[in-house]
Amino acid sequence: MPRCTFSHERLHPDPVAGVDEAGRGPLAGPVVAAAVILDRKRYPRGMDDSKKLTEARRADLHGEILLKAKVGVGIATVEEIDRLNIYWATMLAMERAVDALCVQVGCDPAMVLVDGNRAPRWRHTALAIVAGDAKSLSIAAASIVAKHERDAMMIALDAAHPGYGWARNKGYGTADHRDGLARLGPTPHHRRSFAPVAQLELTLDRQPVFS
Repeated sequence: MPRCTFSHERLHPDPVAGVDEAGRGPLAGPVVAAAVILDRKRYPRGMDDSKKLTEARRADLHGEILLKAKVGVGIATVEEIDRLNIYWATMLAMERAVDALCVQVGCDPAMVLVDGNRAPRWRHTALAIVAGDAKSLSIAAASIVAKHERDAMMIALDAAHPGYGWARNKGYGTADHRDGLARLGPTPHHRRSFAPVAQLELTLDRQPVFS
């Protein structure tokens, strides 16, 4: 497996930002993106694809990244996901993350490294890297920030909407989440454009009303 390094960053003039997202697949909650510019002389050790790290380790690294790096976070709401579709909502969240980062650094990054096979249609010079969160330290840092920030949002939403298990499943379509949907119905935070939620709403609409 490739090891996260600055090898991709060193091919481009500074500043180089890494961008990644969290939350494309869940049935509920926003999609969150992060953009990170690391200081190559002072950065957290042990960064990797956020999915390979424990929740506790992500939390520790998230705090270090905020202290040692420039960070921007962008969110696309459930309403935007349903209106645009998840792909374009993800692109929008990435755009917002880089815009937030630009406010911090006072200029556009010279290069934006994006996890995946496509970059948003934006003004920034960008390079998409498949599995970039396992190759580029800047993208790995962005994946950690995006995942931690979104998880925190879902934990807060779980407190407001108990019964769906969001503190555990973070909005993904696990058995406990689907059970909650069947018992309680969808909330305003569910993605109605996603098939399991849409099918449930259709079923509920077809149920007979007894007077």
